[in-house]
Amino acid sequence: MTIDIDHLSREELVALNHRIVERLKMLDTLDAHQSMMAFHPGARVTFASHSGDRLTGTLLKFNQKTVTVITDNGQRWNIAPQLLSPIKDVSRGTVVDIAPKKKS
Repeated sequence: MTIDIDHLSREELVALNHRIVERLKMLDTLDAHQSMMAFHPGARVTFASHSGDRLTGTLLKFNQKTVTVITDNGQRWNIAPQLLSPIKDVSRGTVVDIAPKKKS
């Protein structure tokens, strides 16, 4: 797609730039909101820290564009929901003994 902007004046280019920036901000907000819908407060999540370490924690709350996660070591992180991965909580499941019973 080609858009010819060569005929626009400086004022028109500045106005167009403002509209483009606002549209991009809105799209980012919609993307963050859609990513947030995959989670709920209390969900167990994992994400990569700035140093590349994998951290796990509990999603505490939703912010406008980020979520607050409390890691297992007590740190509070505000991160983009797109960077989260869910963790299946197996500790809440029921353990069933499948070993055969001995006949008496």
